Amino acid sequence: MAPNSGKYLGGYGYDLLLGSIAAFYVFMVPYTKVEESFNVQAMHDILYHRHHLDYYDHLEFPGVVPRTFLGALLVSSLASPVIFAMNLLQLPKIYGLVAVRLALGCIILSTLRFFRLQVRHKFGHQVEHSFVILTAFQFHLLFYCTRPLPNILALGAVNLAFGYWLKGKFYAALNCLIFATVIFRCDILLLLCSLGLELLLTKSISIWETLKYCFWFALLCIGLTILVDSIMWKRLLWPEFEVFWFNSVLNRSSEWGTHPFHWYFTSALPRSLLAAFPLFMLGVLFDRRVLPFILPVFSFVLLYSKLPHKELRFIISSVPIFNLSAALAANRIYNNRKKAFWKLLYLMMFGLLLMSLGCTIITFMASYENYPSGHALKDLHQYGNLGNRTNEQWIHIDTFSAMNGISRFCENDFPWRYSKEEGIPMEELHKRNFTYLINEHPVVDGFKCLFTANGFSRVRLQYRFPYILLVREPRVYVHEIVRDDDEGLMKIPEAPTK
Repeated sequence: MAPNSGKYLGGYGYDLLLGSIAAFYVFMVPYTKVEESFNVQAMHDILYHRHHLDYYDHLEFPGVVPRTFLGALLVSSLASPVIFAMNLLQLPKIYGLVAVRLALGCIILSTLRFFRLQVRHKFGHQVEHSFVILTAFQFHLLFYCTRPLPNILALGAVNLAFGYWLKGKFYAALNCLIFATVIFRCDILLLLCSLGLELLLTKSISIWETLKYCFWFALLCIGLTILVDSIMWKRLLWPEFEVFWFNSVLNRSSEWGTHPFHWYFTSALPRSLLAAFPLFMLGVLFDRRVLPFILPVFSFVLLYSKLPHKELRFIISSVPIFNLSAALAANRIYNNRKKAFWKLLYLMMFGLLLMSLGCTIITFMASYENYPSGHALKDLHQYGNLGNRTNEQWIHIDTFSAMNGISRFCENDFPWRYSKEEGIPMEELHKRNFTYLINEHPVVDGFKCLFTANGFSRVRLQYRFPYILLVREPRVYVHEIVRDDDEGLMKIPEAPTK
């Protein structure tokens, strides 16, 4: 990590580096999963249905808990000029998905840039350079920064909070966390409380001034989300309060799986930080300035570990601060690399960076294969278009396929029609007016299997080249209705509901 290389890249060079990596992930893996489904469908409906709320997807498929429309409205507004141009050029809607994801990535990376600039001002150009390199060698932060998850929308506000925190504008930092908590992710409350307690104990803020600057802002945020989301959901609603009640009070989130208390520290953080994981711990030892920034974020992850249901995306907002601590350690090691002991640490750090790069490449390859139904629908469109058919082609998409790569951005115009109707028994599918099926079943009565879409299964180590092999297995099956050869008609009497 050469100290002068930042002069050649410059601040905008760093933005170009991180932005290019994030954009590469978008173009290579454009599809989305079930965790992103609400915001993806909301962006689609805002852009294509506009004020016609009755056509919005969330009214038919509301999900387990409601989510706010504010993030989708912001991203859709930024992407709307591109969508307008696409409509004029009659481009497929899948390009719209790329557009909204790139717009979201611009928002998140802009907030990360704000944080990075404060790192430069407080710790110097060399630390900023190390921060960028560590971030670029990680997979999850740049891969997720374009994915329309509530956690990522909250990450934008958290990045701003971290930037203001470094800048010494503590009330602005607290207001950013309040915004993230009230509107996007109620669990950011743990970070808000941890940071607020530290600032109170260090007398950086006072209780009276905090109430003065933050109480009215919190009420404003609550009023904003209730106003907008009550209109969009057609009922009086504060989405994140219902999420808080569902996850924390009722503890219903554990129905989606549980992990042991230590999982964030022994699995999630090592996978997301990679080389920065051991380095961030060294950073606390090498530079005492970073300890006040680490403690609230570490406490946030520690408190979050009490919740049985755990996912990496829940704590992704902690990554920038841990990367800062790692960057301080990396900079200290580099500057002392000519000394005997430090030279060993420098070689170990260089090896860790190479391992991080390798892990990032493998994880990307696995992620590319992790959206089988998106690839299946794309291939089906190409197959169907070969026949130049003029009749409506109905596709039924089962729940598994809808969760693993298919959204309304993936749909094409006439003659294609789509149904995600749930609860249809397998033996009833051939009685419905479906031309094709995309589902997880290899055999369906009345249909013939056209092709399969493979998905990532596991990583296998072997003793010959290539030493690491990604195992792919059939995940999604595409079926076509069996036609009656005598009359040339499909054996189906009914039309499906959309």
